[in-house]
Amino acid sequence: MERLFKTFQDRLSKELRLAGIATLEDANRFLEHDLPVYNRRFAVAPAQPANLHRPKPLVRDLDRCLCIKTLRCLRKDLTIAHEGQLYQIHDPVRATHVHVEEQIAGTLRLTHPGRALSFHVIAARPVPVGTVKTLPRSHRPVTPRPTPPWRTRWLPERGSHPVATGT
Repeated sequence: MERLFKTFQDRLSKELRLAGIATLEDANRFLEHDLPVYNRRFAVAPAQPANLHRPKPLVRDLDRCLCIKTLRCLRKDLTIAHEGQLYQIHDPVRATHVHVEEQIAGTLRLTHPGRALSFHVIAARPVPVGTVKTLPRSHRPVTPRPTPPWRTRWLPERGSHPVATGT
């Protein structure tokens, strides 16, 4: 009916008034008779007779379409941060980013090129095993030696050379 309002404009109310119709039941009976005549008058043939509508997606695909998708950076320890939570991914992934899908039902799904990844929520980032914490070195000012090696001559004195003495 809403599409017809563009062509009906105020014609329908005038037609109903001229026909003396005041109740909803009488208006419905009037439309059953008058609407096919009206459709024949303003109908337009389609440019292509074929039905070009896509098939309805499956329910699970619809859930994936109607969700909030966010791109998150995947860290080297296979964790991501999303809305204040850390998530550990179980599957081996060679990627730098993964998609986080927040579905309408409130569930969370992590995907990488369309493939679902298994994960769990963690409280803190895991510490790699075998890392040794080094203590900071104390910084003492470096004082050069009184006779640094770059100030000493590496060539012998002129008079001490055997050719210079004339012997």
